[in-house]
Amino acid sequence: MTRHLPLLLAAVVLTALSYLVFPGHTYLQQDSQIYVAILEHLHDPSVLAADPVATRHHVTFTIYDELALALRRLTGLDFETLLVADQLLHRAAGILGIYLVATALGLSRGPALLVAAAYALGATVAGPAVLTVEYEPKPRASALPMSLLAVGLIARGWYVAGGLAGSLAFLYHPPTVYPFWLVYFAIELWPSRPEEMKRRIEGILPLVAALFVMMIASRLQPGWRDPDPFFGTIDVELEPLFKMRASYAWVSLWAGQRIGHYLILWGFAMLAFWRLRPVMPPALRFFAVGLPLVGMLSLPVTYLLLDRWKWALIAKVQPARALLFVTLMAVVLPMTAGLAAGVARRFGEAVAWCSVAFLPSLTSDVVAWFGPALMNAVNLRRLALALGLGALAAGAALLAERKGLLSRLVWAAALLAPFFLIPSVGQIVNYSEIDSPELEELIAWARANTSRDAVFAFPAAGRSLQPGLFRARALRAVYVDWKGGGQINMIKGFAEEWLKRWEEVMAWPVDEARLKIWAARGIDYVVVPAAQRLAGRKAEFENAAFVIYRLEKPEG
Repeated sequence: MTRHLPLLLAAVVLTALSYLVFPGHTYLQQDSQIYVAILEHLHDPSVLAADPVATRHHVTFTIYDELALALRRLTGLDFETLLVADQLLHRAAGILGIYLVATALGLSRGPALLVAAAYALGATVAGPAVLTVEYEPKPRASALPMSLLAVGLIARGWYVAGGLAGSLAFLYHPPTVYPFWLVYFAIELWPSRPEEMKRRIEGILPLVAALFVMMIASRLQPGWRDPDPFFGTIDVELEPLFKMRASYAWVSLWAGQRIGHYLILWGFAMLAFWRLRPVMPPALRFFAVGLPLVGMLSLPVTYLLLDRWKWALIAKVQPARALLFVTLMAVVLPMTAGLAAGVARRFGEAVAWCSVAFLPSLTSDVVAWFGPALMNAVNLRRLALALGLGALAAGAALLAERKGLLSRLVWAAALLAPFFLIPSVGQIVNYSEIDSPELEELIAWARANTSRDAVFAFPAAGRSLQPGLFRARALRAVYVDWKGGGQINMIKGFAEEWLKRWEEVMAWPVDEARLKIWAARGIDYVVVPAAQRLAGRKAEFENAAFVIYRLEKPEG
């Protein structure tokens, strides 16, 4: 333990920097709005009982909800505390996994931590709308780093431990982990010495147990049960809705614009793989090549199965999100190659590789930098920053074998500087805050002055994310909201209902006839911006941003 204490402390520091500085974190800004609403309803079925986002859930095939509910009952802590703790633990697991990969490639502790730090910076995977380091606590935010830990463990020859980590990742979010297990099965089938084959087989045994656990948990899952047919297709009438609300699942809508970016990153990753191949353990070779290959192949597979054949299951699984492994390997492998070159005193090569590794954190469209857009002042600044950070990392590797104060200072600068310089000098803003004091006043009023079964409508909200935040914090049903529509991929019946509600409510202006219809639909309160108050109606509550009106239920 004493020997590994510096490593554990470094992992804690990198996790804290990644969480608090860059790429940062959010809560109830995106998907966690939906997961928290579902968890609150599962914890207390009387909460959000009139909200289809909470009741028609999609958590049957994940243990994320079971773990959160069990920990809440055991500890009495609220979901925010528990989910954030889970998120932090798994971020640290991902950092340790990349560290193990780097050490398996021959790097010593200092340079290996620089590779882990480069991963911890995260990157946006545009098109399929996913991140290599998720900002919010949700199943994918736990499954992805756990699968990276699994890769690291297997790279070091610990197959059973890797299988356990990969199986836990599978239990959290199977769609995120399918590339890992596809590659592992390829390793399993590859001829090797009997002793090695035996160890590989032992690594699969935890997955068998995980499948059994998943089957039991899905059978015991409380709440909504209305599974769509396994081979069901997306109706022609609903296809425009799916493409409007969930365009990230349809590769035909974005692949043409994004393919160049991923081909370039894939090329960088494979060139770095070839450079590292002589020192790469056999199992790691499979992952280094196989994970990004699965990501690239997911594009034609998704196009065929979803865009052409309209298989609804593909909209749920969204296999094209495996592109994140292209981006990941375009960070990890070039950074490792660069630091290895720096240790070998090939400074120019080291700078080139390390600079490449910083690109995914600075841009989601490398192609644009090959044209006139590079002359943009911001892009030039970001390119210069990538080169500067690459030179700093290369310098740290060059001094890695020395024991003096200078080498430690340069290493610390190379480790810490990217977390502060990328958001400041690079002007990278990953998210904007949607909360406000006025919204918090609205939430507090609703919790204190309305019944648990009250239903709120936000007819002027449009694509704002504030109604979803209101639902999760006020624990009051929202008739329809944009973020809640993200579940249309999961349940066909929900898609139909969401579209109907969206068309009913999201149109302006509002007149008395529509208000009567809404009251008959079960809406109790209407929330509008203060600048768009309803004429002739008395407000139940108002502040600088919102006005709330109560609707009277029709008699009979």
